[in-house]
Amino acid sequence: MSEINYDEEMVGTIEVPERDQLDLDRLTAWFEANVEGFAGPISYSKFKGGQSNPTYRIDTPGTSYVLRRQPFGKLLPSAHAVDREYKAMTGLYPTGFPVPRTYGLCEDAEVIGAKFFVMSMADGRSLWNGALPGCTREERREIYNSLIDTMADLHLHKPDEIGLGDFGKPDDYCARQISRWTKQYKLSETEHQPKMERLIEWLPQTIPPQHGCSVVHGDYRLDNVIFHKSENRVIAVLDWELSTLGDPIADFSYLMLNWHNPSEGRAGLLDLDLAALNIPTQDEAVDRYVARTGFPVPPMDWYFGYNLFRLAGIMQGIKKRVIDGTASSAHAKAMSERVTPLIERAYEFAVAAGMPE
Repeated sequence: MSEINYDEEMVGTIEVPERDQLDLDRLTAWFEANVEGFAGPISYSKFKGGQSNPTYRIDTPGTSYVLRRQPFGKLLPSAHAVDREYKAMTGLYPTGFPVPRTYGLCEDAEVIGAKFFVMSMADGRSLWNGALPGCTREERREIYNSLIDTMADLHLHKPDEIGLGDFGKPDDYCARQISRWTKQYKLSETEHQPKMERLIEWLPQTIPPQHGCSVVHGDYRLDNVIFHKSENRVIAVLDWELSTLGDPIADFSYLMLNWHNPSEGRAGLLDLDLAALNIPTQDEAVDRYVARTGFPVPPMDWYFGYNLFRLAGIMQGIKKRVIDGTASSAHAKAMSERVTPLIERAYEFAVAAGMPE
């Protein structure tokens, strides 16, 4: 199978497909009423990337904006949480943390057919391939250091001090996640998996103490940030729909899983020669995060087991829909086949963390 060039497939804009078109008259009226400094007329295009919330580039003669909306049609209650994205970025922007400036949230589906919000456009580089093939050794190190430092800075913000004290429950994050994904897994179980049963039993009994509470992104990785056009630093962290309050180490260890995922042209680093590329090793990345946050060195094997367990729960839901015939795409079928390998790897990390076999 040939490797997909995600930089070509996912970066940039396309003409808006008919099914995704917006009522520009209504949208212009909303902009005039809600967006400070707006001056039309509007033209627009749609970003290619595989977001669950369709995302548009809105151009006016003087400025470019980004509009993110929920999908049209019936949605699951907590999915496609554009209001959560808006709240997280609105709280973080005044602190100087690199997020786009938010201009307004519209919860009236009558305007364009779905809830949406508008933010500033981060004009920079979107990087998908973790090997950073177009970069020098020095640039790769700087890019990864910025990725790690930016996440550390997120976790240092005190939610109460930035208006996000009510953004989620502050305690027992991993316990709640394990409970949630255990229930979801059981609801969509398609075959008996003894190793999954062992994880369901062992993980809740061995949760490390939660080191404080922070805003957690929930899906922080290379392709969810924008880098400066000519400097190797993050200028915008995007895709906040899974954000909440919780355990910063659970969030950080999700990023660190990339060191254990195959590259396949995306963010994984497992089969790459990190020394030759000058990309930090897992230990170097952990040391950098710990030095910047002052947090204790985390038990990474436990957190890797936990994160892979969580992913297995998510993928099992997709697998059940494939079997039931409600998820038709070839992509969904390929994802569903990852359940057993995810369970196997979660089990291996749990054993490394001390789980008796």
